[in-house]
Amino acid sequence: MITIGLTGWSDHPLIQRSANKKLIEYAGHFPVVELDTSFYAIPKNETIMSWIEKMPDIFQFFPKAYGVMTLHKPYQEEFTTMDEAFEAYLDAFQPMLEQKKIKAFLFQFPPYFDCVKKHVNYLRYVKKQMTELPVAVEFRHPSWFSKTNKERTLAFLKDQGWTNVVVDQPQTPNNSVPQVPEVTAPTLSVLRLHGRNYEGWLGENVTDWRAERTLYHYSEDELRDFADLVKQLESDADEVCVIFNNNSGGHAPQNAKELQDLLGLDFSGLAPKQLDLF
Repeated sequence: MITIGLTGWSDHPLIQRSANKKLIEYAGHFPVVELDTSFYAIPKNETIMSWIEKMPDIFQFFPKAYGVMTLHKPYQEEFTTMDEAFEAYLDAFQPMLEQKKIKAFLFQFPPYFDCVKKHVNYLRYVKKQMTELPVAVEFRHPSWFSKTNKERTLAFLKDQGWTNVVVDQPQTPNNSVPQVPEVTAPTLSVLRLHGRNYEGWLGENVTDWRAERTLYHYSEDELRDFADLVKQLESDADEVCVIFNNNSGGHAPQNAKELQDLLGLDFSGLAPKQLDLF
């Protein structure tokens, strides 16, 4: 099975008309969405319940782990212990888990989270907290996939039962990992596409990184390469979920639709479509 979605549902005017119905309109086009707001704050229970109630049965969320849980910011600002942060996060998402609305939890670690013993130990701690819940891991420091560490990193992910997030991103010196098309969890493979804006990803002389970091439109040839990659991953995984994160210029919906056409996919069971692209 192949599913396709975008990062967030708020900034895709190509598939949305109504300011107050963006999630419903989004769900008329794609069966999964990456929930990026959970990186910045743990959603309130009532907010999560309202999202669930609006969605068709097949729709799933791909929530990002809260920034405290990925060491982007210290837990001491809000919690007494790190355990409390995990407890609060998982408690918030319990309704989604109960209704099988979670594709997986995305742990995207920062560029300074390198492959050293203390960080490997932290990953073991994450496993203890997340138990058998589905987890997808995206690294940003190249040391995880260096010649010395690549096979050990993949073996570790397999041992934890976690999904290796296959990324497409500019290959800048210190905040990028190579594309590693390896399936580490048989149930789910994730391909996350950030675009190829080298200068925006590098971040030097960039005044507004949100507006430039993922400013990129994939060409038809590039999308054909992704279609081949998806088919390769599908041979080893029950599901391949493709997430387009090239949102800065609004290119993600069109590229996602183009890849859907190249793969000949028809997502059934979606919300009634209120706006067609073509």
